[in-house]
Amino acid sequence: MRTEITFSPAFAMATVHLDHGEAVKAEAGAMMAMSPSVEMKTSTQGGMLKGLRRSVLGGESFFMNTFTAGGPDAHIVVAPALPGDIITWPLTGNTVYLQSGSYLASPESIEIDSKWGGAKTFFSKEGLFMLKCSGVGDLIVSSYGAVEAIDLSPGQSYTVDTGHMVGWDEGVQYDVVKAGNWKSTLLGGEGLVVKLTGPGRVYIQTRSPENFIDWLVPKLPTQRS
Repeated sequence: MRTEITFSPAFAMATVHLDHGEAVKAEAGAMMAMSPSVEMKTSTQGGMLKGLRRSVLGGESFFMNTFTAGGPDAHIVVAPALPGDIITWPLTGNTVYLQSGSYLASPESIEIDSKWGGAKTFFSKEGLFMLKCSGVGDLIVSSYGAVEAIDLSPGQSYTVDTGHMVGWDEGVQYDVVKAGNWKSTLLGGEGLVVKLTGPGRVYIQTRSPENFIDWLVPKLPTQRS
């Protein structure tokens, strides 16, 4: 499996080249195009309960699609719903976490599940659960806007707005808190932030889907009686 990313960072797409018999799984709706020798199957990937956790708790689709190369020179093209960048995150048996909406595709050797985030994320717009990605291979991750990698050394801290998070290594400690006091949270335009502490890698995105929705909704036409 070889991934080729083009049109970064604004409108990226990923072309996944597969050898005969190789397979890649992708979020439902992520497939943009594929060669004739690729076969697609839809399943819950791990059974009903795991699919339900990803859907209701992790914010992802209940079903995932698996694309298998039935011949030589097979490929599939995947793209996210929002404009932005795509990166590959190599896993070597380790675990990383993604915020809802950042997962795009992965080989079958990577397991995708959801994880309880604890009471500290109770007020977070990202919800109580995160996507847990474990295994070996290149995890294909999308962002809204450009994506930046930040490598935190042991004990080093960094603060990121919740809407700008993409993912982080399992070794990174995190805590969701208010950006300031309640007055600045409600009136200052800043809500919840994630306090991250290394060691490990963190990915952030330059745009926030929540901020875009907050900007867009007041501009939509309303139905008048």
